[in-house]
Amino acid sequence: MQKKPRKLHGGDVYRHPDVIDFSVNTNPLGTPESVKRAVQESVAKIEHYPDVRCEALREALSRFEQVNMEEILCGNGAAELFFAAVQAVWPQKALVIAPSFSEYEEALRSVGAEVEYYYLCEEDNFQIRRDYVDKLSEEIDMIFLCNPNNPTGQTIDRDMLIKILDRCKKQNIVVILDECFLEFLDEPNRYEMSDLRGEYPNLLIIKAFTKIFSMPGLRLGYAISSNQDILEEMSFKLQQWNVSVPAQMAGVAALEKPKEYIRRTREYVSGQREYMRNIMKMMGYVVFASKANYLLFKGRPGLEKEALEAGFLIRDCQNYEGLSEGFYRIAVRTKEENERLITWLGRL
Repeated sequence: MQKKPRKLHGGDVYRHPDVIDFSVNTNPLGTPESVKRAVQESVAKIEHYPDVRCEALREALSRFEQVNMEEILCGNGAAELFFAAVQAVWPQKALVIAPSFSEYEEALRSVGAEVEYYYLCEEDNFQIRRDYVDKLSEEIDMIFLCNPNNPTGQTIDRDMLIKILDRCKKQNIVVILDECFLEFLDEPNRYEMSDLRGEYPNLLIIKAFTKIFSMPGLRLGYAISSNQDILEEMSFKLQQWNVSVPAQMAGVAALEKPKEYIRRTREYVSGQREYMRNIMKMMGYVVFASKANYLLFKGRPGLEKEALEAGFLIRDCQNYEGLSEGFYRIAVRTKEENERLITWLGRL
């Protein structure tokens, strides 16, 4: 049997070191200085194995997320936890929104699960529709939701999420909720669901330090759930010492005083995102509304190659299930970098 090639993501700066990378959606304010210092200080401790329980990190996360330490499981990035969750539950059939992050499908394929897609429509601005709940039949064992969604930047409000969770609880469906971009939202409390974890033991929330703290090279994510059985089973699927000493220390440092950094991030991203979207729309591009730190837009075929020649990496989205040739995603970067990209797009 011919294997399906693995889908590639953005961020290929190793092959293209001299370009401005708009293909990855990390915080444009950059990695906090406290995180950089923590990584430097961690060198003195790399002669020791990492703490397998990640206790200092989980304690910091407990304060940040307002959950119990026992409800947190740390991993080597969010992607590792998606795979661990799937391997812990071993679903026969799963429902995945399209377009969305391709690692959900990759994780499901790793256990031979049947994947059913719920396609979002361009005409609806890629918003989830109310008929989604009708798809949650007893045949489905697991669903993946991304809030805000990648690559569309659209959100699912709490009322809709509660309807989904109610149906899933009734049908015994495990809900994997990816909140990796939640902290970029202007009003995250309108969408976050961790306060309802006790009511929904079938809910598993997965988040990461990658995007909001701009530290993808360290690989650090975490899962939140009131379901100790799922968390324990997931932990058995993870390698011991999977979270390195530098990653653990960086995570603790990031959470020491995060509020002001996150506030400035939201204010900056919101302003720059709307500036970029409005200018691009005036240029004639179809740019979809977004609440995250990136924009999905339509351009001519081959635009990613032209962009690379001009010194920009943009994300060609045609390998997303549910999108086709001519869809692209760009991140919000620094004001100067955003203006350079916009100026180039305006010349085409």
